[in-house]
Amino acid sequence: MLETAKQVLDIITTHGYKAYIVGGFVRDYLLGIDSNDIDINTNATPKELQDIFSDIDLTSAEYGSVTLIVNKIRFEITTFRKDIGTVNHRKPLEIEYIDDLYQDLKRRDFTVNTICMDKEGEIIDFLDGRSDLEKRVIRTVGDAKKRFEEDSLRILRAIRFSANLDFDLSEEIKEAIPKTKHLLTELSYHRKKEELDKIFAHSNVKKGIELLLKFNLDKELELPRLKEIKNTDSLISVWSILNVVDIYPFNNSEKELIENINKVLPLDNLAPDVLYKYGLYVNSVAGAIKGISKKEITETYNNLPIQSKKDLDITSEEIMSILNREPGKYLNDIYCDIEKKILYGELDNNNNSIKAYIVAKY
Repeated sequence: MLETAKQVLDIITTHGYKAYIVGGFVRDYLLGIDSNDIDINTNATPKELQDIFSDIDLTSAEYGSVTLIVNKIRFEITTFRKDIGTVNHRKPLEIEYIDDLYQDLKRRDFTVNTICMDKEGEIIDFLDGRSDLEKRVIRTVGDAKKRFEEDSLRILRAIRFSANLDFDLSEEIKEAIPKTKHLLTELSYHRKKEELDKIFAHSNVKKGIELLLKFNLDKELELPRLKEIKNTDSLISVWSILNVVDIYPFNNSEKELIENINKVLPLDNLAPDVLYKYGLYVNSVAGAIKGISKKEITETYNNLPIQSKKDLDITSEEIMSILNREPGKYLNDIYCDIEKKILYGELDNNNNSIKAYIVAKY
């Protein structure tokens, strides 16, 4: 990945422009952490980059950024710029292209995200980001309160980096969050969820939640059940406990999953009919929330005599033939009956036994 990035830098610089890898990739590289996406900054404008790379994505060109994919690696390439003003404490009112790397880095969020690398692999560190990496501290570029007022998403990003990297927050950040946290209410739920997902999905999620609660952000984030989170086995388990599908954006599959997990939470997740109806994954998540062993749930599920309707040793056509009836709601009632009998060991799952039971009862 790094070699491909250096090749992209080389192509840009060969055309007479400056270009550097910047931000998260360099930070993680110095920490020995694998990183997926790579950000590049350059003094080439989006139009000039389009002349160099014919297949770039210009969707975000109005903000000075383009997307390039090389060897299946995604690169976000941003022109050196100066932000002028802000809209809704989130986006710059206007941007101005500049030809100064240092000035471009000064508009960024945290010092650990300002470290650059050139095409030779040399590190450029104007703002002592490397020193903060060694101290394991998250510090804003410039005044923390001002940076959070410019972009309130940085509050959540500060918490995410502190939790995910297991770094401390600077004293200035700790003082600025209470003074600016009200601005989080102006952020879109989509943007808030993106950052919260990254906090909740990380292995150090407990620290992330502790920091959110330390600064009492549950109110601004509209997460009244945040204090109730004890088990953080998975991202979906956290959102299931929070249960804010009516506020935050989830796709239909996620909504259905969260709804089903909340349905089985008060139920016995080792009961055969509950395992059969809602499946292994839903019961495993609910079980983890309640402290039930996943191994125990899995073993119980695997020992079920049937795990879906297709496992039943009888067809709808056979049932209708036995009873000499046309299709109707009664079929579902019969299926529910024989499923439960089989699940609880009161009926063998073989064709003759099921037919005899239906003849005797119906």
